[in-house]
Amino acid sequence: MKFKGLLVLANIFITPLVIAENSCNFFANTLVSNESNVLSQGNPEDNGFDINKLALVDKQINQDVKNGFPGAALLIIKDGYVIKQTVYGSSLKYDLKTGKPLTKPIPVQCNTLFDLASNTKMYATNYAVMHLVAESKLDVNKPISFYLPAYKGCDKNGQCRETRTVRDLLTHSAGYTPSPQFYNPQTIAQYGDNLYSQNRLTTESIILNKLPFERARGGKPVYSDVDFMLLGMIIEAISKQSLDQYVMQNIYQPLGLKSITFNPLLNGYSNKSCAATEVDGNTRGGSIKFPNIRTTPIECQVHDENSYYSMGGVSGHAGLFANLADMAVLMQLALNNGAYNKVTLWTPAIEAQFIAPIASDDTYGLGWRRAGAKSNYAPFGHYASNQAFGHTGWTGTLTLIDPKYDLAIVLLTNKKHSQYKDGKFAGDAFATGSYKQIVDLIYQSLDNNTKSININ
Repeated sequence: MKFKGLLVLANIFITPLVIAENSCNFFANTLVSNESNVLSQGNPEDNGFDINKLALVDKQINQDVKNGFPGAALLIIKDGYVIKQTVYGSSLKYDLKTGKPLTKPIPVQCNTLFDLASNTKMYATNYAVMHLVAESKLDVNKPISFYLPAYKGCDKNGQCRETRTVRDLLTHSAGYTPSPQFYNPQTIAQYGDNLYSQNRLTTESIILNKLPFERARGGKPVYSDVDFMLLGMIIEAISKQSLDQYVMQNIYQPLGLKSITFNPLLNGYSNKSCAATEVDGNTRGGSIKFPNIRTTPIECQVHDENSYYSMGGVSGHAGLFANLADMAVLMQLALNNGAYNKVTLWTPAIEAQFIAPIASDDTYGLGWRRAGAKSNYAPFGHYASNQAFGHTGWTGTLTLIDPKYDLAIVLLTNKKHSQYKDGKFAGDAFATGSYKQIVDLIYQSLDNNTKSININ
């Protein structure tokens, strides 16, 4: 990190566009030295931001909230300083029992937990994999069956599990369909017989030796949740712990994280601790039905159906909840190449191996999504460097880590906590819900030469 001095006092940057109570101060009291790799709170101007341009970020998100977007939380890190940490809008807009609009929606708080969705792949599964590689307990080039002996057999098309490697899973090139609905007996039937499951052990057994491949191994990546479900199972097989126990004991607790968890309601949190997701449960406005389906607003339960119904809320692809403060530390850990405070979880060489682009698609690394140079990963906007990496989550979450600028951005939203109509969630239509315009505005506030983006 390129620290500019001792502790910078609390960020007092407040524009007329943002009321004071929307600003958070997680890192205001952190004492650091010039050589520290620990986050502290900084000032936008001292870290290269034009505050007038940065104010456009608040303007855009606040405008979206005014026009119906549910809620958001944003944190920006530059040069080891947290220069912005702000919350917006509502964590809950609809009654949990009836699904009807609340007269007084519940606002997003600084400590509000968000369902990270596929950001779980990064901050639970990928971090665990990188740590196990650092401990020489996992070799990404070994066959999956080396770690999961039950993973064997060929499907009717002659695609054999024994040929698949851990690297195939990390690069989404093992050949699996994107998201088979194990929990829905009608839709899962298209892949074969006896694949329905709303039981974790049954689901794991199906993945190990029943689920067929959709295509041959290799080629361009085809994003699949199954890849990371298997990676979670590998972590559990190596560690002899459940995935949630492993990451808590080996990653989150050593880093001092306090508000990150799977299954919040089983781990001391209440409904009010979390930003709600879909209004009508998993029904898509009543258009979908399957056994045990949730029908009212989801709060503090993982939205992802495979994670919730088929994996008990703990899975390598989805299920993690966190707030801004803990996400900040996890991003800075990556900017520090695997070290934070006095904790080292992997080496710079290992991180370089994981974030390097793969040959077939430079928007993929090992697990990570990348901005890319030849291709473009749209959520990262127009200005992220070709070194930038991170991930998105279906519920409305984005993390972007850009070593070139010593910059990290986390945007947590509950955009699916909105009305579903004509096959679309209302929250998806807003600039905040598509991420890239918010990301562009942040980069523009750093670079005076970038073209401005108009806000209607």
